Amino acid sequence: MTNFLIPWTLQLERFAVVLFGSVADEVALGSMTWADIAVGLFYLSVALVIDLVVVYRVRRSAREPAGVVAKTRHRLINALGRPLYVLIALGGLYVAATPALIRLHPDEGAEAMRGALDFLFQLVAFASAFWFLFRVTRVLEARLKHWASTTASKSDDLLAPLVGSSLRFIVIVMAVILGIPLLRLPTEFAGLISKLTSIVLITSIAGLLIRMVNIAQSVVLARFDMTIADNLRARKVYTQLHVISRVIYVSIGIFAVAAILMLFQEVRHVGTSLLASAGIVGIIAGVAAQKTLANLFAGFQIALAQPVRQDDVVVVEGEWGRVEEITLTYVVVHIWDDRRLVLPLSYFIEKPFQNWTRTSANIMGSVLVSVDYSFPVEEARAVLKQIIESSPLWDKRFWNLQVSDSTEKTMQLRVLATSSDSSRSWDLRCEIREKFIKYIQQQHSSCLPRLRADISNAATE
Repeated sequence: MTNFLIPWTLQLERFAVVLFGSVADEVALGSMTWADIAVGLFYLSVALVIDLVVVYRVRRSAREPAGVVAKTRHRLINALGRPLYVLIALGGLYVAATPALIRLHPDEGAEAMRGALDFLFQLVAFASAFWFLFRVTRVLEARLKHWASTTASKSDDLLAPLVGSSLRFIVIVMAVILGIPLLRLPTEFAGLISKLTSIVLITSIAGLLIRMVNIAQSVVLARFDMTIADNLRARKVYTQLHVISRVIYVSIGIFAVAAILMLFQEVRHVGTSLLASAGIVGIIAGVAAQKTLANLFAGFQIALAQPVRQDDVVVVEGEWGRVEEITLTYVVVHIWDDRRLVLPLSYFIEKPFQNWTRTSANIMGSVLVSVDYSFPVEEARAVLKQIIESSPLWDKRFWNLQVSDSTEKTMQLRVLATSSDSSRSWDLRCEIREKFIKYIQQQHSSCLPRLRADISNAATE
């Protein structure tokens, strides 16, 4: 490109001599004349004017009327703005250097300097073009998000970022593939360049696959509401996706690392020799990893059979709590007093535990009260009817009062009442116990448990 500018530069220098006279031919700096400096400043001025025009046009687009088309056009112009600013600025410097290059003699490295400037300008133009394409993917993603917001489906809102990520991945890969030959590196670096390109490609594909799995998981989970009381199906799907997605993440990571290592011949030889000569080490490692593998297989069993799910209410090790997190190796149970009980996955396969939400969140709670034999049970049923049926914690399915046991001193009353979930059941039981005891205290205090004794007059005779 420098050779293309030389005739134009010479013409402008002759015009400067005609315009300013013989003064323009006088040496001003090194081997450069005043005409050379004037032409260089002229080139810089032209570049500055073009840059100002572009800046004005970009800022003016911000005042376009509101609307989808106007906003998209504005974003495209903004996306073009910064790469174009850089290209024009460096292009102006590149062109302004032409008069100085003309004055250089061949023995002063003129050809090498011209080649270096040509290479720098091509590199900047290439980088600016792909920078613009990368910014365009952001504009397209924003346009897709706007379109998705106008549809009823939630899946569109999640798929729009995936399309944007995929387009950016394509731009990055194309920039690497096309940009490396542009660097004109020596042939001895060809193998290293090829490996670096492959590593970038493998890493990008792995990242894109992980993003696709994450988006797919979000798309499926968007159809289920975990906040409702009866969220059994949502918890089933969430647990399956939660465990399986993490297995997929680990698998993608392992295959990506393996693919990168296989690019290096030295690593392949080391791996082959280790596999051929270290059989006993493999057996020892297998025995040492037995529990880890057991937890991994337990994770698959939990994902498929689902003896326990995310947000299940469980009683383990004598503690009541909710399943807060399920990983590839352990389960975190959030206990009612905000402690966390961490258990290996194999625990839920090998040991018994209580799952209060295995088939439904509905649960029946019981309240036990000991009273004297003289207590009126039928009257108590009428009182409990008012207490339970007026409570918003009761789910209106079932309640009753029965004499469940008796001793030589008292009889035991058992109150049963249903609730929509275990938390509400606990609160309902506490409410029933509190109000029922208050009723006994106020209306039948003589029927509270008492100790009977028969005092004989024999001691006084």
